[in-house]
Amino acid sequence: MRKILQILTLLITSVIIAQTPCENGMAGPYPCKGMDLLSNIGLNTFTSDRGNDSWGWTDPQDGKEYAIMGLGNGTAFVDISDPINPVYLGKLPTHTGTSTWRDIKVYKDHAFVVSDINSGSHGMQVFDLTRLRSVATPPETFTEDAHFNGFGNCHNIVINEETGYAYAVGARDANGGGPIFINIQDPLNPVQEGEFTDDNYCHDAQVVIYDGPDTDYTGQEILFGSNADRLSIVDVTDKANPIGISTGLYGSTSYTHQAWLTDDKRYLILGDETDETDLGFNTRTIIFDVSDLDNPVVHFEYEADVAAIDHNGYVLGNEFYLSSYRAGLRIFDISDIAGETMVETKYFDTYPGSDSANFDGAWSVYPYFASGNIVISDINRGLFIVRDSTLGLNDTSAATFAVFPNPAEDLVNITSKSEPITNVQIYNVLGQKVLDKNFTESFSENINITTLQAGTYVLKINSTTAKRLIIK
Repeated sequence: MRKILQILTLLITSVIIAQTPCENGMAGPYPCKGMDLLSNIGLNTFTSDRGNDSWGWTDPQDGKEYAIMGLGNGTAFVDISDPINPVYLGKLPTHTGTSTWRDIKVYKDHAFVVSDINSGSHGMQVFDLTRLRSVATPPETFTEDAHFNGFGNCHNIVINEETGYAYAVGARDANGGGPIFINIQDPLNPVQEGEFTDDNYCHDAQVVIYDGPDTDYTGQEILFGSNADRLSIVDVTDKANPIGISTGLYGSTSYTHQAWLTDDKRYLILGDETDETDLGFNTRTIIFDVSDLDNPVVHFEYEADVAAIDHNGYVLGNEFYLSSYRAGLRIFDISDIAGETMVETKYFDTYPGSDSANFDGAWSVYPYFASGNIVISDINRGLFIVRDSTLGLNDTSAATFAVFPNPAEDLVNITSKSEPITNVQIYNVLGQKVLDKNFTESFSENINITTLQAGTYVLKINSTTAKRLIIK
């Protein structure tokens, strides 16, 4: 049986699977709920034996969407503007050797790549993403456009796009693993400007210009660090003089791994990576109340029905997207998080056959494409592109229409490249139509959305193209 499973795994990692709806709880071989499979590119296509992180880039020139996936031996770039027929454009090879850990973020049309590798000399690679516009014969082998050697191994890279600063975390050989502050406003010329080493090894973080409920820190640049056994909150506004604000502790700590703020910055959703394996929990999520940055406290804990290990989680509107290793992608409604409630509403399991607590399956998820297409990077089975079933499976014309801004607050502009706009409809998450407007073959329209409440919606254009719309 073991040999048969190994053969099946090799087959799975070498093929491209496309367009499979979620029907009766399955999308082909994958358990699902409310999520369709658009395509899957196996690891053999990427000539790698393992996958890890993922992120995304939308080309501001034409709205094309690109998936970026970390591999054991480099970083893969995939054109997913037609998500049913993705195109593997090429790979940026690792700066040094292979590694289980690679991390990518994007700023100003450049990808920034780090790796936690034993040789300790990887540093940070910088790749100009606009080169993806002109790949003539994919897949190509790319070269880095710049390299930063202020550290060697590094576990994660965090970027605050509002300020143009990157934060390298987990660079043990440089400073023990505390956040390193790098000015990347000129992406090809990164400059280190400081570090924070007063509070333990930092495994991952989120950094924001703070506009939450604690007015003492309004307008400050605040780092929320997942520091191995605690939450660490640091004011990093002054790169030469960062100030530790507070730490947040919780019970049954095993390894504080990663966390993400809710949109209102009142709560922070945190995952402990090894409490399932070490302490016997089912998938556990800890929700902190961070409305007072000087005194973060546990608001409640959520424990799932499955035993899988939680890994990376991200918030988009009222939904929390969690890559949960052998349980795949899990999506939660967090609209009543203040009432200590999280409800799992959808999932796509990239590791069929077992939801046990082991380090296989979904490493990360990128849910921020305007099209609603979601990228899952899987350790064993490569790159998955999935989509909420309510958005429709056969929409390959999404790139025809640009929607900006998204998230939006008062007005949203819809622009067409070729097909005239004749009708725009907006549906809420319950499937109820909340807006319906007709136009006389216009190629650009501004839609007033001030009457709609904040949340996630489905925007339908000409009754054929569906996009996800976030209203702030």
